[in-house]
Amino acid sequence: MKVALVGFRGSGKTSVFNALTGQSADTGFGKKGSNLGRIQVPDARLDALTEIYHPKKTTHAEIQFVDAAGPDETHSGTGLDAGLVAVIREADALVHVVRGFKSAMLTKAPNPAGDLSAFEDELILTDLVQIEKRIERLKKEKRGPELDLMEKLKAHLESEQALRRLELTEEERQACSGFAFLSMKPMLVVLNQAEDDLGNDPPGDMVEAAQERKVELLALCATIEAEIQAMEPDDQKAFLADLGLSEPVRARFIRAAYHLLDLISFLTSGEDEVRAWTIRRGLTAKQASGKIHSDIERGFIRAEVTAYADFIELGTEAKVREAGKLRLEGKDYVVQDGDIMHVRHSG
Repeated sequence: MKVALVGFRGSGKTSVFNALTGQSADTGFGKKGSNLGRIQVPDARLDALTEIYHPKKTTHAEIQFVDAAGPDETHSGTGLDAGLVAVIREADALVHVVRGFKSAMLTKAPNPAGDLSAFEDELILTDLVQIEKRIERLKKEKRGPELDLMEKLKAHLESEQALRRLELTEEERQACSGFAFLSMKPMLVVLNQAEDDLGNDPPGDMVEAAQERKVELLALCATIEAEIQAMEPDDQKAFLADLGLSEPVRARFIRAAYHLLDLISFLTSGEDEVRAWTIRRGLTAKQASGKIHSDIERGFIRAEVTAYADFIELGTEAKVREAGKLRLEGKDYVVQDGDIMHVRHSG
């Protein structure tokens, strides 16, 4: 999963990046370029399987982050620059960081709900320009079905609404997938609070703005969370307790991201490797096998599937077979979270 941290300059995006990744990227105002990082997704099921198999390696699911320089909030309405657009297009989801603290570098008072609206306008404007160019080309080629879809998207954007708020059929979504529209991407909004506001609920207008746009909202203080991430585990626990927090932002973010994208993990296990594979909920066994390798999906025959709970209860593959808990599933089987799968395939 690849996540792009976006937002206006001065919102504290890089501090959020540091809190999530444990890095110490420069948080200087007006920086250029992008910061890249990744984190492993903790999974107690992998830990348990590792204790059983003692594999050569254990591979957790990963989240990749890119923290790109954002536009100046005083120049909204002019569209996003090509570099930032390219970063967003490649992302599976967006984390929009909005400023909820006073800044000596910025004269404007914090207006998180306004910033959320203004940045979304930039995404909408960028998509609208792309779609208008596409419509112009389609009219010349007289291509009906796609033209109808693009006109539908254009009308929605002209009503100043992001494409994620538009009801589309699965067929229409598939037709849109290759365009990587910015405002269609799932978004998590992070309200970067002042230290004095840590633990307080977000302002009511911010909550309403997020709900209206069908985006999830997570409140935190990035500077404090970055300090927590840099601590030793025992010190982390003590500091979190003093602040009245149950867990660091990384854990809260991973949970929110998986919910946002409706993700689950299936597992593969053996003496060579124990591994978690992240997929969208609802994928079939054949589709999920493509996550391992495209050749496996093409040559899919069937999947040997064991529920994680059954395997842990019985303890070995032999006992799982004896108890009849290993199932042979075909290509249309819908994979469940925690399924342990071995895919049989040709070629």
